[in-house]
Amino acid sequence: MRLGFLGCGTITSAVVRGLAGRGHRITVSERSRAQSAALAAEFGDVTVAGNQAVADASDVVFLGLMAEAAEGILSGLVLREDQQVISFMAGAGLDRIADLTAPARAAAVMMPFPGIAQGGSPIMAMGDTRLVEQIFGPGNRVFALKDEAELNAYLCAQAVLSPVARMVNDAADWLGERVQDRTQAEAFLRILVASSLEKSGCADLIEALNTPGGYNQRLRQHMQEAGMCRDLVAGLDMLER
Repeated sequence: MRLGFLGCGTITSAVVRGLAGRGHRITVSERSRAQSAALAAEFGDVTVAGNQAVADASDVVFLGLMAEAAEGILSGLVLREDQQVISFMAGAGLDRIADLTAPARAAAVMMPFPGIAQGGSPIMAMGDTRLVEQIFGPGNRVFALKDEAELNAYLCAQAVLSPVARMVNDAADWLGERVQDRTQAEAFLRILVASSLEKSGCADLIEALNTPGGYNQRLRQHMQEAGMCRDLVAGLDMLER
Protein backbone atom coordinates (compact mmCIF):
# COMPACT_ATOMS: atom_id res chain seq x y z
CA MET A 1 0.00 0.00 0.00
CA ARG A 2 1.01 3.65 -0.38
CA LEU A 3 1.08 4.96 3.19
CA GLY A 4 1.74 8.56 4.19
CA PHE A 5 2.43 9.97 7.64
CA LEU A 6 1.87 13.61 8.57
CA GLY A 7 3.90 14.26 11.71
CA CYS A 8 6.81 12.07 12.71
CA GLY A 9 7.03 12.01 16.51
CA THR A 10 7.74 9.06 18.77
CA ILE A 11 4.51 7.15 18.14
CA THR A 12 4.55 7.71 14.37
CA SER A 13 8.18 6.58 14.23
CA ALA A 14 7.24 3.38 16.08
CA VAL A 15 4.35 2.74 13.67
CA VAL A 16 6.60 3.27 10.64
CA ARG A 17 9.23 0.91 12.06
CA GLY A 18 6.56 -1.74 12.48
CA LEU A 19 5.42 -1.36 8.86
CA ALA A 20 8.78 -0.93 7.12
CA GLY A 21 10.04 -3.88 5.14
CA ARG A 22 6.54 -5.32 4.58
CA GLY A 23 6.10 -4.27 0.96
CA HIS A 24 4.52 -0.84 1.49
CA ARG A 25 5.65 2.46 -0.02
CA ILE A 26 5.95 4.78 2.98
CA THR A 27 6.31 8.55 2.87
CA VAL A 28 6.85 10.53 6.08
CA SER A 29 6.68 14.27 6.58
CA GLU A 30 9.62 16.42 7.53
CA ARG A 31 8.05 17.38 10.84
CA SER A 32 10.43 16.03 13.48
CA ARG A 33 13.18 16.20 10.89
CA ALA A 34 15.67 14.15 12.90
CA GLN A 35 13.28 11.21 13.32
CA SER A 36 12.08 11.22 9.73
CA ALA A 37 15.67 11.37 8.44
CA ALA A 38 16.63 8.48 10.70
CA LEU A 39 13.76 6.35 9.35
CA ALA A 40 14.69 7.09 5.73
CA ALA A 41 18.33 6.25 6.43
CA GLU A 42 17.40 2.95 8.06
CA PHE A 43 14.69 1.70 5.69
CA GLY A 44 14.86 1.69 1.92
CA ASP A 45 11.07 1.84 1.54
CA VAL A 46 10.72 5.07 3.58
CA THR A 47 10.92 8.48 1.86
CA VAL A 48 10.85 11.94 3.45
CA ALA A 49 8.81 14.73 1.83
CA GLY A 50 6.91 17.93 2.54
CA ASN A 51 3.34 17.66 3.83
CA GLN A 52 1.62 18.12 0.47
CA ALA A 53 3.99 15.67 -1.20
CA VAL A 54 3.17 13.14 1.53
CA ALA A 55 -0.53 13.56 0.79
CA ASP A 56 -0.02 13.35 -2.97
CA ALA A 57 1.97 10.11 -2.70
CA SER A 58 -0.44 8.25 -0.41
CA ASP A 59 -3.64 6.23 -0.57
CA VAL A 60 -3.89 6.07 3.23
CA VAL A 61 -2.85 9.17 5.18
CA PHE A 62 -2.03 8.86 8.88
CA LEU A 63 -2.32 11.88 11.15
CA GLY A 64 0.41 11.88 13.79
CA LEU A 65 0.04 15.59 14.49
CA MET A 66 -0.44 17.41 17.76
CA ALA A 67 -4.15 18.17 18.04
CA GLU A 68 -3.57 21.88 18.61
CA ALA A 69 -1.48 22.16 15.43
CA ALA A 70 -3.58 19.91 13.20
CA GLU A 71 -6.07 22.48 11.89
CA GLY A 72 -3.38 24.91 10.81
CA ILE A 73 -1.43 22.19 9.01
CA LEU A 74 -4.35 20.37 7.40
CA SER A 75 -6.11 23.54 6.23
CA GLY A 76 -3.22 24.15 3.86
CA LEU A 77 -3.30 20.69 2.26
CA VAL A 78 -5.29 19.32 -0.65
CA LEU A 79 -6.53 15.77 -0.13
CA ARG A 80 -8.39 13.54 -2.59
CA GLU A 81 -11.77 11.81 -2.43
CA ASP A 82 -10.13 8.42 -3.02
CA GLN A 83 -7.90 8.76 0.05
CA GLN A 84 -8.52 7.32 3.50
CA VAL A 85 -7.39 8.99 6.71
CA ILE A 86 -6.43 7.26 9.95
CA SER A 87 -5.74 9.50 12.94
CA PHE A 88 -3.52 8.95 15.97
CA MET A 89 -4.71 12.19 17.60
CA ALA A 90 -6.27 11.76 21.02
CA GLY A 91 -9.32 13.91 21.62
CA ALA A 92 -10.34 14.16 17.94
CA GLY A 93 -13.20 11.87 16.90
CA LEU A 94 -14.15 10.77 13.41
CA ASP A 95 -16.47 13.74 12.85
CA ARG A 96 -13.65 16.14 13.66
CA ILE A 97 -11.21 14.25 11.44
CA ALA A 98 -13.79 14.35 8.62
CA ASP A 99 -14.07 18.13 8.98
CA LEU A 100 -10.29 18.56 8.87
CA THR A 101 -9.56 16.22 5.96
CA ALA A 102 -12.51 16.51 3.53
CA PRO A 103 -12.97 15.38 0.80
CA ALA A 104 -10.87 12.40 1.93
CA ARG A 105 -12.64 9.68 3.91
CA ALA A 106 -12.12 9.79 7.68
CA ALA A 107 -11.70 6.04 8.08
CA ALA A 108 -10.55 5.42 11.63
CA VAL A 109 -9.08 6.72 14.85
CA MET A 110 -6.44 4.41 16.31
CA MET A 111 -4.23 4.63 19.38
CA PRO A 112 -1.00 2.67 18.96
CA PHE A 113 1.67 2.07 21.60
CA PRO A 114 5.47 2.21 21.18
CA GLY A 115 5.62 -1.61 21.16
CA ILE A 116 4.03 -1.58 17.69
CA ALA A 117 7.56 -1.11 16.35
CA GLN A 118 8.35 -4.71 17.30
CA GLY A 119 4.84 -6.11 16.74
CA GLY A 120 2.61 -8.02 19.11
CA SER A 121 1.09 -4.77 20.39
CA PRO A 122 -2.52 -3.90 21.21
CA ILE A 123 -4.16 -1.20 19.07
CA MET A 124 -7.29 0.65 20.15
CA ALA A 125 -9.31 1.57 17.05
CA MET A 126 -12.67 3.11 16.20
CA GLY A 127 -14.29 3.31 12.77
CA ASP A 128 -13.12 1.13 9.88
CA THR A 129 -11.28 -1.39 12.01
CA ARG A 130 -11.05 -3.78 9.06
CA LEU A 131 -8.77 -1.32 7.32
CA VAL A 132 -6.66 -1.05 10.47
CA GLU A 133 -6.52 -4.86 10.65
CA GLN A 134 -5.53 -5.04 6.99
CA ILE A 135 -2.56 -2.76 7.56
CA PHE A 136 -1.39 -3.84 11.02
CA GLY A 137 -2.57 -7.42 11.42
CA PRO A 138 -1.82 -10.18 12.08
CA GLY A 139 1.31 -9.00 13.88
CA ASN A 140 -0.70 -6.79 16.25
CA ARG A 141 -4.12 -7.17 17.88
CA VAL A 142 -6.76 -4.59 17.04
CA PHE A 143 -9.38 -3.89 19.73
CA ALA A 144 -12.48 -2.50 17.99
CA LEU A 145 -14.33 0.20 19.94
CA LYS A 146 -17.90 1.24 19.16
CA ASP A 147 -17.76 5.01 19.77
CA GLU A 148 -15.86 7.94 21.27
CA ALA A 149 -17.15 7.20 24.78
CA GLU A 150 -15.55 3.76 24.64
CA LEU A 151 -12.36 5.20 23.19
CA ASN A 152 -12.13 7.74 26.01
CA ALA A 153 -12.70 5.03 28.63
CA TYR A 154 -9.98 2.88 27.09
CA LEU A 155 -7.63 5.87 26.98
CA CYS A 156 -8.14 6.37 30.71
CA ALA A 157 -7.73 2.69 31.58
CA GLN A 158 -4.59 2.22 29.48
CA ALA A 159 -2.85 4.68 31.79
CA VAL A 160 -2.49 1.79 34.24
CA LEU A 161 0.61 0.86 32.22
CA SER A 162 2.76 3.58 33.78
CA PRO A 163 1.98 2.75 37.44
CA VAL A 164 2.42 -0.96 36.70
CA ALA A 165 5.82 -0.23 35.17
CA ARG A 166 6.68 1.88 38.23
CA MET A 167 5.71 -0.97 40.56
CA VAL A 168 7.88 -3.43 38.63
CA ASN A 169 10.73 -0.90 38.57
CA ASP A 170 10.53 -0.36 42.34
CA ALA A 171 10.39 -4.11 43.01
CA ALA A 172 13.38 -4.56 40.69
CA ASP A 173 15.30 -1.88 42.63
CA TRP A 174 14.46 -3.64 45.90
CA LEU A 175 15.55 -6.99 44.48
CA GLY A 176 18.65 -5.49 42.87
CA GLU A 177 19.97 -4.41 46.27
CA ARG A 178 19.84 -8.03 47.43
CA VAL A 179 21.25 -9.95 44.45
CA GLN A 180 24.42 -9.88 42.39
CA ASP A 181 22.97 -9.06 38.94
CA ARG A 182 20.58 -6.07 39.01
CA THR A 183 19.90 -6.25 35.27
CA GLN A 184 18.88 -9.89 35.53
CA ALA A 185 16.63 -9.05 38.47
CA GLU A 186 14.62 -6.54 36.45
CA ALA A 187 14.48 -8.83 33.40
CA PHE A 188 13.09 -11.64 35.58
CA LEU A 189 10.28 -9.46 36.94
CA ARG A 190 9.39 -7.97 33.54
CA ILE A 191 9.11 -11.39 31.93
CA LEU A 192 7.23 -12.80 34.92
CA VAL A 193 4.56 -10.08 34.84
CA ALA A 194 4.22 -9.89 31.06
CA SER A 195 4.02 -13.63 30.41
CA SER A 196 1.69 -14.30 33.33
CA LEU A 197 -0.83 -11.64 32.29
CA GLU A 198 -0.64 -12.62 28.62
CA LYS A 199 -1.50 -16.26 29.31
CA SER A 200 -4.19 -15.84 31.96
CA GLY A 201 -7.16 -13.64 32.77
CA CYS A 202 -6.61 -11.33 35.72
CA ALA A 203 -9.21 -12.94 37.97
CA ASP A 204 -7.87 -16.42 37.21
CA LEU A 205 -4.30 -15.30 37.88
CA ILE A 206 -5.25 -13.69 41.20
CA GLU A 207 -6.99 -16.90 42.25
CA ALA A 208 -4.03 -19.03 41.17
CA LEU A 209 -1.74 -16.81 43.28
CA ASN A 210 -4.07 -16.82 46.26
CA THR A 211 -2.43 -19.57 48.28
CA PRO A 212 -3.33 -18.87 51.94
CA GLY A 213 -0.35 -17.30 53.64
CA GLY A 214 1.66 -17.27 50.40
CA TYR A 215 3.91 -14.42 49.36
CA ASN A 216 1.59 -13.20 46.59
CA GLN A 217 -1.51 -13.25 48.75
CA ARG A 218 0.21 -11.47 51.65
CA LEU A 219 1.67 -8.67 49.49
CA ARG A 220 -1.61 -8.15 47.61
CA GLN A 221 -3.59 -7.96 50.84
CA HIS A 222 -1.06 -5.52 52.31
CA MET A 223 -1.37 -3.23 49.29
CA GLN A 224 -5.17 -3.46 49.21
CA GLU A 225 -5.33 -2.51 52.88
CA ALA A 226 -3.01 0.41 52.14
CA GLY A 227 -5.55 1.73 49.61
CA MET A 228 -4.13 0.55 46.29
CA CYS A 229 -7.49 -0.39 44.75
CA ARG A 230 -9.29 2.68 46.09
CA ASP A 231 -6.58 5.03 44.82
CA LEU A 232 -6.48 3.37 41.40
CA VAL A 233 -10.21 3.83 40.85
CA ALA A 234 -10.01 7.43 42.12
CA GLY A 235 -7.21 8.10 39.64
CA LEU A 236 -9.18 6.64 36.74
CA ASP A 237 -12.22 8.71 37.72
CA MET A 238 -9.98 11.80 37.74
CA LEU A 239 -8.75 11.06 34.22
CA GLU A 240 -12.30 10.51 32.98
CA ARG A 241 -13.39 13.89 34.32
